[in-house]
Amino acid sequence: MSVGLLAVVDDILSAAVKASAKAAGVVIDDAAVTPQYVQGLTPARELPMVGRIALGSIANKFVIIIPVALLLTAFAPWVLPYLLIVGGAYLCFEGAEKVLEWFGFGHGHGDERGRDEKRLVWGAIRTDLILSTEIMLISLASLDRGLGIWQTLGVLAVIAVIMTGVVYGAVALLVKIDDIGLRMAKNPVRRVRHAGTRIVRSMPAVFRMISVVGTVAMLWVGGHLILVNLGEVGLAGPAELLHGVEELLAPLGGAITWVGDTAFSAVAGLVVGLIVVGVVLGAGRMLGRRPRLDEGHRVEEPVAG
Repeated sequence: MSVGLLAVVDDILSAAVKASAKAAGVVIDDAAVTPQYVQGLTPARELPMVGRIALGSIANKFVIIIPVALLLTAFAPWVLPYLLIVGGAYLCFEGAEKVLEWFGFGHGHGDERGRDEKRLVWGAIRTDLILSTEIMLISLASLDRGLGIWQTLGVLAVIAVIMTGVVYGAVALLVKIDDIGLRMAKNPVRRVRHAGTRIVRSMPAVFRMISVVGTVAMLWVGGHLILVNLGEVGLAGPAELLHGVEELLAPLGGAITWVGDTAFSAVAGLVVGLIVVGVVLGAGRMLGRRPRLDEGHRVEEPVAG
């Protein structure tokens, strides 16, 4: 009995590791996107906020994504591409908002509402829902079809725990590394002190880079979701165009092909995101409200007159 149980556990862990490797790219994106939500907070609030987002991520996976994915895979698999298109459009919208902020179209950066922790946590959890859905669906698609329902559930549960731990462990390290550097800078050992000083001085540039990478990641993943899943619902043109880019770059090597695929998906995501932003702004004006961009979140103001 115990040998059989150990064999089942070993099979589940092996399948989880293999499936997790397929979703590694989205995991990196998730880890790059999340630190944006804790920038500007006081150090004492950073780790508690990361913890709240991580708990929200676990809830996303176990309460929403895994049950829905298993049900839809069994009874209505045709719905999944539409859900991924909607999720991709949301990521594109978030990314386009950030790009517009870079060019001065955002407002209220000093407004405390933009740094409200509850608002930021829910924003991060919404974004995590899309990225986690992508991670879990990629993992589910890569599993052996011969697995039973309970084994599949076990594999997905292991993947959910591993991915959440990896992503939010990395996020926690990123947001606290400046504090680590500050402690090192006070160390009496000269070499340690200098290393800490360099860490502290480099962190503003590191977080600027993370912000850029996170925004590009949202546009890339969102654009890729839309392009690929439009093909799944019968609109083959965008997916064929993406495949055409991949085939054109294939002779140049895998790295160049990946960069080309990513760039094309990100540009497509930006176009979709700007369209969605325009639709949201237009709808707001029609309803007598003027949405404005505020630290990546929408804040509505009455339209004058």
